[in-house]
Amino acid sequence: MTPGALQGGDESRYRWILLALSGVTAALAVAAPTMAMPVLFAEIAEDLGLTLVQIGTVWGTASFAGLFSSVAGGMLGDRFGTKRTLVVCCLLLGFTGAARGLSTNLAALIGTVFLCGLVVGAVPMNLHKVCATWFSGRRLGVANAVISGSMAVGFLLGSLLSASVLSPRLGGWREVLFAYGAVAVVIGVAWMLTRESRRAGASSDLSAASLRAGLGRVVRCRSVWELGIALLAVNGAVQGVLGYVALYLRNVGWSGRLADGALSSFHAISLTVVLPLAVLSDRLRVRFGLLIVAAATITVGIGLLSIVDGVAIWLAVLLAGAMRDGFMAVFMTTVTELESVGAANAGTALGLVLALSRVGALVAPPLGNSLAAYGPRTPFLLWAGMALVGSVVLLMMGRRRAVARTVRQ
Repeated sequence: MTPGALQGGDESRYRWILLALSGVTAALAVAAPTMAMPVLFAEIAEDLGLTLVQIGTVWGTASFAGLFSSVAGGMLGDRFGTKRTLVVCCLLLGFTGAARGLSTNLAALIGTVFLCGLVVGAVPMNLHKVCATWFSGRRLGVANAVISGSMAVGFLLGSLLSASVLSPRLGGWREVLFAYGAVAVVIGVAWMLTRESRRAGASSDLSAASLRAGLGRVVRCRSVWELGIALLAVNGAVQGVLGYVALYLRNVGWSGRLADGALSSFHAISLTVVLPLAVLSDRLRVRFGLLIVAAATITVGIGLLSIVDGVAIWLAVLLAGAMRDGFMAVFMTTVTELESVGAANAGTALGLVLALSRVGALVAPPLGNSLAAYGPRTPFLLWAGMALVGSVVLLMMGRRRAVARTVRQ
């Protein structure tokens, strides 16, 4: 469907088409190629001769790259519009994602993962900006839930299929990454055929001075920084677990299929919860309360992984994963609803918050993996502690906001 054919069409209907494409982008261009790496690490490590700490470093490198591009990606979306930004990002994701499959040693793998991570870091906030531009009020949380749920679908597919299904059929881990790269290019072409809303077009005409002013407002917003710190802790903990748990389960005697299945179940349970949690947050308008509950649930699940054995590991994984994407959906909605943000500066604010979160995602995997020298369960203690810190920050914010509402009343 061409942009011209849609001129004068029903924007209310067209927004659902854009939301569907945004979901496909989140699932197949971002999440699945990202989550393919942990389940392919055993194959990659054997091929390139990597140690456990080196694997943790590779896993953290993508987040480190996103630290540089998250804010810039958000500002580009605010300045040039989500369509143009996502077209370029998806095409680059195709090439840089496929380039990971050309790596012949640790340095090359880190370099290509870094380049791919730079592009990945610029995508999520623009997908959520699509939601902030086309949706509002009670539908905003649900729209963000579609993005987060699509991420869960992509994480599920990437972890479930990449090593057990795609690698043996395509010829190895390199060919799997090439295939994901081709999918991202196709999605980029699909974005070329879309159009911006009139509202998005107006916001994309912002001058450089307006963008600097918007960045200044975002940077001066205390709540943005607090939310960024909370996400740093929680997302860092989750990132560490996701990069380690499949290897951990293999090392304690689980088969490769069962270990990958446990990782897949993390994303499967998350997918079932994300939409109900978002709908609940839209209807009850108690976003901080739900964020606190979700972060606490993640903390308990990760903590249990440090003490349980056997079948109980499944319960711990499910508990850790149940609220992950629901947490992200409500979290992103909370950021865009801050008084100092709004749709015009949504990309910049989300970029800053995601940049902070990537600090945790950079540090947590290699630091946690290094603690495996003191016992294979020890990394989970570190990551549970990080998630607890995030829960406490959100609890303090929620209490302060409740006091402020009471004073106004």
